[in-house]
Amino acid sequence: MPKRVGMEVSIAASEAVRLANVDAVAAYPITPQTHIVEHLSEFVANGELDAEFIPVESEHSAMSVCCGTSAAGARTFTCTSSQGLALMSEIVFIASAMQLPIVMILANRSLSGPLSIWNDHTDVMMVRDCGWIQVFGENGQEIFDLTLAAFKIAEDHRVLLPFMINMDGFILSHVIEPIELMDQETVDKFLPVYNPLYRLDPDDPVTMGAFATPDLYTETKKAQDERLKASLPVIEEVWGEFGELTSRHYHPVETYKAEGAKTLFVTMGSFGETASTAVDAMREEGEKIGLCKIRLWRPFPYEAFWNAVKGVENLIVIDRATSYGGPGGPVASELRSALYTWDNPPKVVDFIAGLAGRDVSPTDYQEMYKRAQQQITSGNITGYEIYGARE
Repeated sequence: MPKRVGMEVSIAASEAVRLANVDAVAAYPITPQTHIVEHLSEFVANGELDAEFIPVESEHSAMSVCCGTSAAGARTFTCTSSQGLALMSEIVFIASAMQLPIVMILANRSLSGPLSIWNDHTDVMMVRDCGWIQVFGENGQEIFDLTLAAFKIAEDHRVLLPFMINMDGFILSHVIEPIELMDQETVDKFLPVYNPLYRLDPDDPVTMGAFATPDLYTETKKAQDERLKASLPVIEEVWGEFGELTSRHYHPVETYKAEGAKTLFVTMGSFGETASTAVDAMREEGEKIGLCKIRLWRPFPYEAFWNAVKGVENLIVIDRATSYGGPGGPVASELRSALYTWDNPPKVVDFIAGLAGRDVSPTDYQEMYKRAQQQITSGNITGYEIYGARE
């Protein structure tokens, strides 16, 4: 039987990458993702991982190198955070357009300014439309599992898209949790050797990243959009295979104590566990409250979301990024859009909370529930509230 091991979540992530037998790693250090690639460099130096570890001078260069190694047919990994992703973003868009199945862990961190090394989802929301598959892990075990599954999904010839695993910085990255690791034999049964469909080869030349005139650009973007949407059944298929292998099952949208609930919190990432604690306490007090957790952010799983909130009267969305000058947080805005065609959609109350690592406790969720109920009862639902902001 597999044993649980107390391990920093960043180290567990690097263990997953090692077990995936990657061929190339390129990354630049930035808090709070550094421990992941730092540990991978030790694996390579110690001979525990037969891969090229490529030190670079910036995150822009890191993603550029990853595009090159992936295009040449190498199983490729990188990770970054915050300002690193901002610098990398030019090439992030190119990776998806070129159908390069790079896997990247994004240790989520707020963007400057003011300078902050702490966690929120500002960085990922900056690139939500970059064309990558994007998922959120709730705890260390999920980060380990989702990383392994990411390689199989990204490299599937029906997909061939880069894959981003979002891991809350510090809240997960630097915390020691019990992790059930997998042995190499089991991983090898699940994850086959990478067999690239297209690769750069001097003996069989192909064109990648060509110039497109206005007569072609629109069609290429439509094809890119369709390809990302078509990855959804493959994601569910691979997660199903992983569940059969490990008894740990993942779904695009997951609920907790949603049966009979009139109101659901909606979270992404590590906040789901804290919200679960609040739901437990509020259920004991007789409140008809539950939780909806969005695991798959792109492609957005509309059917799964609709099924999860069917019959629910209210949604309390916990956003962890601000859409400055807009109608609220990015998640709440998308959910309102997803529900637009419903005859009687749930009322959506949006709280922006936990910016730059500010603590959000179970009692804060109870307070947000009370405030949401007041807005709903009065019929005056505000666009959003930045929860906990001092006047």
